[in-house]
Amino acid sequence: MEKTLVDLARMVVELASKKKKKMAFAESCTGGLVSSLITDISGSSDVFEGSFVSYSNDFKISLLEVDRNIIDGHGAVSEQTAIAMAMQVKKITDVNIALSLTGIAGPSGGTIDKPVGTLYLCSVSDTGKEVRAFRFSGERKELKESFARVALLFLLEILEVN
Repeated sequence: MEKTLVDLARMVVELASKKKKKMAFAESCTGGLVSSLITDISGSSDVFEGSFVSYSNDFKISLLEVDRNIIDGHGAVSEQTAIAMAMQVKKITDVNIALSLTGIAGPSGGTIDKPVGTLYLCSVSDTGKEVRAFRFSGERKELKESFARVALLFLLEILEVN
């Protein structure tokens, strides 16, 4: 049986609490959904420091100090931007795990190279950096939920090794 988003968020909070790990996020395409799911869980304040919802390119540049050349050269939805976002979260906060998400939830905004449903996730943790790319299909709300699901699963994997 597939776990719900709430189940996954609970598992993340419980594992982070057990391991005494702190997390912070930079969310773009999910608009704070992952943070919302985490904060729906009692005890999340022990492990979750906060989130930067940096939806626009200008906000990514001004708030997270993502180099404009990265966005201009690779796009807001790219491995390079996801890395820059997560690196800044790790730098700004005193957390063990920084996670970033940048993607295209549609229905517009996709290209041949980066269609609607494209997602880049990056974690920067005490044990290193990891980036993953995904492609999903569906409507905007479904895509945001898919993005959140893989982010929570990614957090569980990271917590297992940290």
